[in-house]
Amino acid sequence: MTKRRMIISRTPLRITFVGGGTDLPEYYRSHGPGAVISAAINKYIYVNVHKRFDSSIRVGYSKTEIVDDPERIEHPTVREALKLLDIKGGVEITTMGDIPAGGTGMGSSSSFLVGLLNALHAWKGEYATPTELAEEAVKIERGILKEPGGKQDQYIAAFGGMQFMEFHKDESVIHTPIIMSEESREGMLKHLHLFYTGIQRRSAQIHAIQTTEIEKHVGDYRRMVDLSYGMFSDLTKNNWQSTGKYLHENWLIKKTLSKGISNDSVDNYYDRALRAGAEGGKLIGAGAGGFMLFFRSPDSAGEMVSALPELREEPFEFSFQGSKIVYVGD
Repeated sequence: MTKRRMIISRTPLRITFVGGGTDLPEYYRSHGPGAVISAAINKYIYVNVHKRFDSSIRVGYSKTEIVDDPERIEHPTVREALKLLDIKGGVEITTMGDIPAGGTGMGSSSSFLVGLLNALHAWKGEYATPTELAEEAVKIERGILKEPGGKQDQYIAAFGGMQFMEFHKDESVIHTPIIMSEESREGMLKHLHLFYTGIQRRSAQIHAIQTTEIEKHVGDYRRMVDLSYGMFSDLTKNNWQSTGKYLHENWLIKKTLSKGISNDSVDNYYDRALRAGAEGGKLIGAGAGGFMLFFRSPDSAGEMVSALPELREEPFEFSFQGSKIVYVGD
């Protein structure tokens, strides 16, 4: 009797504090390094890979595909992941997540791909390191599919934790875990608030526009890189109280980089949050919608929530593990 192997991977989503956009190749290849501070959070994407009864391939997401050849799969990243790992059939792939799929700004497409690659490697009986998972995901999304965007999402999904990442002209990525005392980390977390705007958007479209205007804003990108180095220095000294300042300065710069990054609704939410005690904040991800992150001043938690009644607050914690296999069964 043939065993029906099942693998489930769990991969974190992420929030970005400062530097987002400097990981775009259109910036770091000419003006690098780029520098970003990101953190994985306890919101996850789960990918289930299961041996199929026959030699076909079934992929279940917002639609269902059943094909007999990877080339016929419409879902681009699933198709290319199967091709990259030379899996030709006899497999079923399904997924679920803790937040809405796509358009949230938390790097869900890259987290899905990293988790898919992790699960497929395990299904084949292979171990893939976090570096291998990140590099394979970048190869598929940025190299093969030519999707516009940066590289922070793939690395934070693979490694987890809070990371200071540098993106160099030679395509190397240096990721340094940010080490803080437990007291400082908990203090920082208590002052962070995450709100869902309900506005979904395609980051690829925003990045496509943004990349055409990078040369006009090189000085602004360099300022965001400086903010990343400054925040990294402060956090490693347990000076988390400066987080709001960095978020605010970074957001004021970022929303000038392209017309699609902010809009009237987002600006209105941001202004109301500041009046209610936020010291700074930003949209997570490329912009235009998704989740907003705020750092509040002491004793203003109630005012923050009351000021944004139409938004859903989403409690979260940091996640210190990257993509991992959480189930192996036959």
